[in-house]
Amino acid sequence: MATYLITGVSRGIGFEFLRQLSSDSANKVIGLVRNKESTDKKIAAELGQRDNVYIFQADMTDYNSLKASVDEVARITGGSLDFIIANAALMSTWSVWPAIGDLGNEPEVLEKDILDMFRTNVVGNIHLFNLFMPLVLKGKVKKVLAISSGLADIESTAKYDLDGNAPYAISKAAMNAAVAKFSAQYKKDGVLFLSVCPGVVNTGQYDNMTPEEQGYAGALMAKFQAYAPDFAGPVSTEFAVKDVLSVLDKASITSGDAGAYVSHYGNKQWL
Repeated sequence: MATYLITGVSRGIGFEFLRQLSSDSANKVIGLVRNKESTDKKIAAELGQRDNVYIFQADMTDYNSLKASVDEVARITGGSLDFIIANAALMSTWSVWPAIGDLGNEPEVLEKDILDMFRTNVVGNIHLFNLFMPLVLKGKVKKVLAISSGLADIESTAKYDLDGNAPYAISKAAMNAAVAKFSAQYKKDGVLFLSVCPGVVNTGQYDNMTPEEQGYAGALMAKFQAYAPDFAGPVSTEFAVKDVLSVLDKASITSGDAGAYVSHYGNKQWL
């Protein structure tokens, strides 16, 4: 039996983590969401009654709500925690496609966009890890996974001119650095911290695109294919989560994975 804490389980990859991990009745799977009521309804409709699933309301930008959830999680798990999957993230629709220099035409909007993503994707996860570390240190497995993005990789960004989604990519790069810093502190205690990119995943973000957005997306896909000629497009959340969980299962401190930032292949091949 293992205990899991997953953030952002209301939809997309987060919900798929919840679905797959809770399919084993021996696991206890706890989800943190901003809207508990709607998530409960989704779980009931799509998963039915799963007695090993627990949902609590907490916001990554609200420290007090995260802190309040610690006691609830400890009550379910008996005071320990095996895994944290930090999945919740903010991605702005405003800054997804244009290059950072073009976003600079609206400096106030750009500044707010960056700061909003840092509050959720960086500061929120730092608070999450700090608050739940006492439980992780008492766990048997002691693994902390942060869902990252290949767009945060500086080398491939520079080589393939990946100029879009800049604020999000910058926030994910900062989160990778935070994960490495946590690893530097807690590796001696047997806690594995790891950042993993799930690849390009279809979570509905390509639906109902405007012609302009389709142009941006087409250009991005061309760059992806230049990077990986066999790239066939976004994969389903089911396949993405299976790949990430495989990487998480194999990763260990003794194998040199502490604090690493890797892809769903377990290396630096992002697509």
